Amino acid sequence: MSEHDVSFDAMGSRVRLLIGGPDIEGAVEAGERARRFVADFDARLSRFRPECELCALNRDRRARVPASALLRTAVSAGLAAAERSGGLVDPTLVGQIEAAGYVESLAGASAPPLAAALAEAPARHPASSSPVARWRRFEVDDAAGTIARPPGTRFDTGGTGKGLAADLIAAQLSGHSRFVVDCGGDIRIGGRDAGANPYEIFVEHPLSGGLSYVLRLGRGAVATSGLSVRIWRDGDGRYKHHLLDPASGEPAWTGLIGVTALGPSAVEAETLAKAALLSGPARARGMLACGGLLVHDSGRIEPVGALAGRPRVRLPQPAWVGVE
Repeated sequence: MSEHDVSFDAMGSRVRLLIGGPDIEGAVEAGERARRFVADFDARLSRFRPECELCALNRDRRARVPASALLRTAVSAGLAAAERSGGLVDPTLVGQIEAAGYVESLAGASAPPLAAALAEAPARHPASSSPVARWRRFEVDDAAGTIARPPGTRFDTGGTGKGLAADLIAAQLSGHSRFVVDCGGDIRIGGRDAGANPYEIFVEHPLSGGLSYVLRLGRGAVATSGLSVRIWRDGDGRYKHHLLDPASGEPAWTGLIGVTALGPSAVEAETLAKAALLSGPARARGMLACGGLLVHDSGRIEPVGALAGRPRVRLPQPAWVGVE
């Protein structure tokens, strides 16, 4: 089956698209439209770009701010993730993540070995939602074209941004025979022929970097959240990572180092993966309603739900790997 295959860097990660017919020329044009869309998405919604619309919202001293449809959609996705996760995926922890040392993009930076970070990490415990729950004070009004919140309360669309981008591109590609949209490991699959011709999705092990599991999907989404990519040392030499415990504002060391979640959309899968990892081993299984994989601190892989009864699949040459 002939497909257009294109990759590019955006949103601090690698984006890859596989797009089938009805004709290859149309697939190439669709790929270029998607590339331009992602570039615009990144330029307008990255907290690492002071000139972007998201940062302008965060600086604005008005209680109610005019906002584009894209920004309203992104904020709504972040609020839905917070609601879905009971506040574990909290999009208002901008000050806390900056205090931890994640001020600039880590794209292209070499991460310290995860095993070394685990050896020095504090005692494990599940994360908890913040009693303050600042995200509940945001209000998106699509009819008025505004976003309201207490001035000074900053929002980060990064927690759901890649999944949202994948879902929005998938909507553009719905007329194609089949497609994969991979935004930094948040993957959306679809197309009228994809059910009969599923894709193989390769899950990377966060400790070894090797292949840990193979999924066959013809529709829906899969996302992986883990500690291995965005990890660094702070000024005191302590290991930090980007998944924060909302209750403490500190990186969460829960006993899990990676979670892969299946879901109907990439935003949903991304949210469930993060929420499960933050919940820790005892609670994570209940988060994976559509199934998934837990990777424990020891490196042990635990299939959950729909994946628990499946035998391991053969190991062809990897084409799709990723962790967010």
